[in-house]
Amino acid sequence: MATSMLPALPNSRTEPDGSAVIRVLSYNIRSMRDDEEALARVIRACAPDLVLVQEAPRFFRWRKHAARLAAMTDLVTLSGGATAAGPLLLCSLRATVERTEDVLLPLTRGQHRRGFATAVVRFAGARLGVVSCHLSLQTDERYAQAGMLLDRLAAMGTPHAVAAGDINERPGGRSFGRLAGSLQDCWAVHPWGDEHTSTPADPHQRIDAIFATRGVEVLGCGVPRGLPGVTDADLRAASDHLPVLAALRVPAS
Repeated sequence: MATSMLPALPNSRTEPDGSAVIRVLSYNIRSMRDDEEALARVIRACAPDLVLVQEAPRFFRWRKHAARLAAMTDLVTLSGGATAAGPLLLCSLRATVERTEDVLLPLTRGQHRRGFATAVVRFAGARLGVVSCHLSLQTDERYAQAGMLLDRLAAMGTPHAVAAGDINERPGGRSFGRLAGSLQDCWAVHPWGDEHTSTPADPHQRIDAIFATRGVEVLGCGVPRGLPGVTDADLRAASDHLPVLAALRVPAS
């Protein structure tokens, strides 16, 4: 992975018109089975307002593990975890939480249970729906889940929304295309950083993504590199996926 300097991604702020610039991080953390200290360094260096996690701890004392991750990264748990079959939401104290809901998707025999961690939050005058997802490895089930994700976003009753996660498919696939046809694929709109998210040791494919509804302005999105206090070794040690970080401007509601 290259280490040359990137142009700075905009920092979080509130605009005079009530719109909010927020940082959104999507990260498959492999149930925190890797280097937790490296994972925490990466997340803190991204300075996120929202973290949309996939493969959060789901079994013994999973709430304790989620709380530990939040404490290590100066964030708070918002929703999800085992009750959403893996997706988890963390947020900074900047977010005002309106409501949360964990959604379990229909179970296909022989496949893992999947779900969505969802929330509605406000940043200053901006109101935003949020969904973290981890779609199926099976092609037809994944396509159906992409449709369920779009339905969920449409039903949240917010003027703007962001969805992110491990899509388990590259941009040329049917399910990725279904999402990108209705939402903004933030990397494609305004690429920043690196593109490929898998694997950290040999990045060669983009299977993790952040999507936003029309009307949200994408100020930059991609795999962060060259972050202060974070090395390439940290990114390789933290998980078997690389994180995706986006800066978004959300209009005032």
